[in-house]
Amino acid sequence: MPRNPNTAIRIIGIGNLLLGDEGVGVHVARHLLDHCHLPEGVDCLDGGTGSLVLLEPLQTADRIILVDATMDGAPPGTLRRLVPKFSSDFPPSLAAHDIGLRDLLDSFYLLGDLPPNVVLFTVSIAEMQNMVTTLSPEVAAAVPLVVAMIIEELGVASSA
Repeated sequence: MPRNPNTAIRIIGIGNLLLGDEGVGVHVARHLLDHCHLPEGVDCLDGGTGSLVLLEPLQTADRIILVDATMDGAPPGTLRRLVPKFSSDFPPSLAAHDIGLRDLLDSFYLLGDLPPNVVLFTVSIAEMQNMVTTLSPEVAAAVPLVVAMIIEELGVASSA
């Protein structure tokens, strides 16, 4: 599929807002949309719980920045920047996602496409909370830090 020349970089926040900290990626995307001036050629999407619906937005950008929660045993709010090349490079998927990020990356290979340049920011969480729409203090404190990391990744000044 041809890349959209108007979207050089696409930021996608993944997560389920009804499961507390698991929705941190969406909180980051919303913060970027509400409080930051993104340069031309950069867009930001609330990717929700993911699914094959995200395949097209991933395929039509030259560079992808993903933000997602992970239960990796690290203290809540721990941030990591990863550059996954293969689906096995992604941290374990959280059960709240219909189709995980690993599945989407594998879809690129099945379709004969090489995935675009992908950077993944993860935020460690302790657990998924049912029917909680707020973030724990540790994870909430990580949101502006992830935003700053993304702005730095973009190489632009912002009012984050």
